[in-house]
Amino acid sequence: MTSRLIRRAAACVRLCLIFPRELVRSSWSVARAAFAAQPSFRPAVIAVPLRVKTDLGIATLANLISLTPGTTSIHLSEDRSTLYVHCLDADTDDVVVADIRNTFENTILEIEQ
Repeated sequence: MTSRLIRRAAACVRLCLIFPRELVRSSWSVARAAFAAQPSFRPAVIAVPLRVKTDLGIATLANLISLTPGTTSIHLSEDRSTLYVHCLDADTDDVVVADIRNTFENTILEIEQ
């Protein structure tokens, strides 16, 4: 029980460190794109299959995505298995999904366990 609590607390701390890093990284990308002489945005709406299942986990993920410049959560599917995300500049669907999973969702999953 104690090791589980420590593991979840460590994941919370990691998430609190990951978010500012992602905030700065994406803010820089959006600013660079906005001030570019020849902007080349690739906007897209991406379906992100969810692995988080709890209300708190889904809300946390959706909010972290929306608080990060250049992305916003726009819809959760009826069955709560897919989150639709608008991206200002998306490489491919797979890259965006992998980025969301690697930056936020994996850590939220650790907190939920």
